[in-house]
Amino acid sequence: MASLVPFDDRDGWIWYDGELVAWREAKLHFLTHALHYGSGVFEGERCYGGEIFKLEEHTDRLIEGAGIIDFVIPYSAEQINDASREVVRANGLSDGYVRPMAWRGSDQMGVSAQNNRIHLAIAAWDWGSYFPMEERLKGLRLRFAEYRRPDPATAPCKAKAAGLYMICSIEKHRAERDGYADALMLDYRGRVAECTGANVFFIKDGVLHTPIADCFLDGITRRTVIALAKARGYEVVERIIMPDELGDFSECFITGTAAEVTPVSEIGDYRFTPGVISETLLKDYMRLVQPKSQVAAE
Repeated sequence: MASLVPFDDRDGWIWYDGELVAWREAKLHFLTHALHYGSGVFEGERCYGGEIFKLEEHTDRLIEGAGIIDFVIPYSAEQINDASREVVRANGLSDGYVRPMAWRGSDQMGVSAQNNRIHLAIAAWDWGSYFPMEERLKGLRLRFAEYRRPDPATAPCKAKAAGLYMICSIEKHRAERDGYADALMLDYRGRVAECTGANVFFIKDGVLHTPIADCFLDGITRRTVIALAKARGYEVVERIIMPDELGDFSECFITGTAAEVTPVSEIGDYRFTPGVISETLLKDYMRLVQPKSQVAAE
């Protein structure tokens, strides 16, 4: 197996506080508030053919998320969008991943950090090849997570905030060590919520069912897939889903910037067979984001 290339030791450019800097020089101080207290928000975006998919929606969510965790990003949405496109061009990317992040700096150290400078950086890198369609359609194996998505009264769940992903990393690692691709998380009430970084859909009798996004992110890919499903004439029901219902569903898939649309074959003791609806929405999504791609026709 080839060794991984560390993310701090690469060629390229990162947009950092208003200018492009050499990749290896994009550094911050040990006493940065975000490192110690998780006071940062970020986005995960993809570019296809050099264009960032749903860029404006991602930028708007980044700005809104910063407001939720009580700071203001010192750049307008237009400036952030322009910077995102600039870093994609600077790195010569066609298909890639884009990661903007805003965070509190190192001016104050402690719980209170109202005078800290707010930083913004944007990195972009090659995403690599996608799974062949036939491989993706075999479906992922998931386990149930032990941690749960928190009560909105206890955490700013509508922000894509760095600190909220600690339990996701724990559960992703636990799943991978046990031979699974990911974990399905319940919410604080014991209801089906989402995976560690993707929303989830289930199919029964031709109808799509997905959990109500009231304590986790209503993903941009999730909303896109709902629109695609409705355009196909599929009914989409957003509702409470309990874990003991999973045996009633025939298909399951997850959605997200990284996952795109990926079928699931297993969640714990429950089994699913990737079928026509999952395959149709996967292909529809790939046609949408890659209009010139060679996605097979139905």
